[in-house]
Amino acid sequence: MNIREELKDRKRIVIKIGASSLTHKETGRINLHKLEVLVRELSDLHNMGKEVVLVSSGAIAVGSAALGMNGKPSELEKKQACAAIGQARLMMIYQKLFSEYNQTAAQILMTKNTMVNNLNRKNARNTFNELLKMGAIPVVNENDSVSTYEIQFGDNDTLSAVVAALIEADLLILLSDIDGLFTDDPNTNPDARFIDLVENLDDHFKDMAKGSTGSKVGTGGMATKLTAAEIATSAGADMVIANGSDFHVIHDIIGGEQVGTVFAANHKEEFYLIDYIERLL
Repeated sequence: MNIREELKDRKRIVIKIGASSLTHKETGRINLHKLEVLVRELSDLHNMGKEVVLVSSGAIAVGSAALGMNGKPSELEKKQACAAIGQARLMMIYQKLFSEYNQTAAQILMTKNTMVNNLNRKNARNTFNELLKMGAIPVVNENDSVSTYEIQFGDNDTLSAVVAALIEADLLILLSDIDGLFTDDPNTNPDARFIDLVENLDDHFKDMAKGSTGSKVGTGGMATKLTAAEIATSAGADMVIANGSDFHVIHDIIGGEQVGTVFAANHKEEFYLIDYIERLL
């Protein structure tokens, strides 16, 4: 059985959605049609017996759009105010949509402090485990309205990998505005080749990362996705990077279809999550 076939058997799945995949490019407002497809996909995974955690970006984008701003503000206090407004709106919509499919959504907001502090980290793990045991679908985001540079993850690619490691998930799916990993930036190099499978994330692959992001809405580029891959695979989870333009891709991935780039789990005995957080953040 190849690794894509094995993805069908993964039971505890973390799925990260980028802000650009949740909003209309023209207005920055929530794309309700896509959000409904996303919730239906996750609800069906749950009905299949999977444990599902959603890491959802979009709070600042939704809040700034609600206030009539043209794009995200640059000032920290305005970003945090937009996050406070947008997170409430986003969660209200998630609750409503999930309830239509007889699912219970739960909100978890985290900062780097949640993970660095031993007691906080233990409490967070216990909360996740209890929610999953109860059959709820945790919806996770960084607590942007209170986080500062010193205690922030900075992007939800890294946050989702940390969550996957924390709860011992066996699959992490990153959905963004890219198809997967390429040998170079396909937007600028037509000769860039798509990479289907990464079995060992060595320096050769890390050197392919670009520090920039192709989206004005999101915060993470390929560099953050490879950081996420290093954390997730070292913790023992497979990871897939795929395009979030159509959320039906989630079932394609779980069904073993040839979509996205798969990073094979490569569990390291010496893996210790706190070491990774302090070294990589």
